[in-house]
Amino acid sequence: MNMKRGIIISVLALATLVTSCSWFEDFDDTNVNPGVTNKPIPSALLTKSELWIGNLAGYGRDYYVTHGTIQALYCQYFAETQYPEASLYALPKISSSAYYSRILMDLQNIINLNTDDATKVEANKYGENVNQIAIAKILQSYVFWFITDTWGDVPYATALKGDLNVEFETQESIYKGIIQTLTDAASSLQTSGSPILGDVIYNGDVTKWKKLANSIRVLMALRLSKRYPGATEYAATELKAALNSGVIESNSDNFMIPYPGGSFKCNYWLMYDGRKDYGESATMVSLLNGISDPRQSVFGSSNVGVPYGRTRDYITNWTTSNPNWAYVLNPAYRAENSPVFIVTAAHVWLARAEAAQLGWTAEVVNTCYENGITASFNQWGLGNPSPGYLAGVALPGDNTGNLQNIWRQQYIAFYPNGHHGWANWRRTGYPLLTPAPDATNGGVIPRRFMYGDTEYSLNKSAVETAVARISGGDTEKSRVWWDVQ
Repeated sequence: MNMKRGIIISVLALATLVTSCSWFEDFDDTNVNPGVTNKPIPSALLTKSELWIGNLAGYGRDYYVTHGTIQALYCQYFAETQYPEASLYALPKISSSAYYSRILMDLQNIINLNTDDATKVEANKYGENVNQIAIAKILQSYVFWFITDTWGDVPYATALKGDLNVEFETQESIYKGIIQTLTDAASSLQTSGSPILGDVIYNGDVTKWKKLANSIRVLMALRLSKRYPGATEYAATELKAALNSGVIESNSDNFMIPYPGGSFKCNYWLMYDGRKDYGESATMVSLLNGISDPRQSVFGSSNVGVPYGRTRDYITNWTTSNPNWAYVLNPAYRAENSPVFIVTAAHVWLARAEAAQLGWTAEVVNTCYENGITASFNQWGLGNPSPGYLAGVALPGDNTGNLQNIWRQQYIAFYPNGHHGWANWRRTGYPLLTPAPDATNGGVIPRRFMYGDTEYSLNKSAVETAVARISGGDTEKSRVWWDVQ
């Protein structure tokens, strides 16, 4: 899609949206006339953006939001059951332009409406201006994080100015820019002022938004552990600053999308709405069963994991012979109104465990580790882990063993979020994944998406400049900046 045309479409499509405190009902009943350019409503833009972010966790019907599904295949959370192109590593030459023309621009419109003197008084009716701006920037930061982790160097600071000829910034500058934006956004949030409308995630609770911003900073800082390994270097410094500012520590503060069902169904329910293209991989089932992990009862519909990375003939014959193969998630956890988890207490506690193991903080490694496991169990409604389970996955006491156990629990806790699972596997190399047996690319698990034809046709010079910085060129086997070999 032409990026500029996409931005115009995004604005027009939202021009007549209306909303109130009954967010979903009013949002669903809106009659959108793309030929009329009335004032966009900030609360409707916010609701739409929050619901859309759920697609980034791992599944979406829209072509542009299936990228999380591909990432879940690369890290072997999922296996394909009918059309195994992605898990055979067919070239991931995909455009990122829709993220800019859709969700990022919708969030930018919230910022613009609350900044412009001509509109900010009216916009304040939907929430304190500074708080709407901060929330929009936090959500934008998460989306930019997803994009740069997927492609590497991409447009960032000047991406939403309406000019197609924008530079592709280095991932280093993007990461530091996002972390600074999150820091500033958290600091700017105010507990006073008009309530925020349209917020289906935290219902306008600015304290929880602050914790989210700081929690994303923690996860981003840890993702830079190979670039900045030292306890006094950039990554450790930012992680400690974020911890000191307050992070998600309980599941009541989780960043999750609370789908109500009806017109707004959980993404994982949609995965099996007339289709059954994906299953829980045999890799995941084997890992969980190998440590007697009760989360398998939630993560799949059975214990029959689907073989990963096999040809269509092979997998079709296999699924026919194994009709009880594991769907992604137990049906009770992918109902129409099931939540989709994005950033959770488990993610943050396990990041803290690793940071402590690396010597970045003075926290007790084992305490953070067990808190992370417990939070993950509770997140899925399983109660606290048994003493026997904790003993079976206990940290062995040596640095390598401790890190591997922490990384394994991170891999499990991120499931089924393909973005985090794939990124964390690239960073840690753990668990040890065997490439698809029938891979079409020589048997190398992709480490990034290639730039799409849209980028090359609309902004050729900037793309070529970015490609020249990539060791190995624009291939799926090349690594993004933080993915140090």
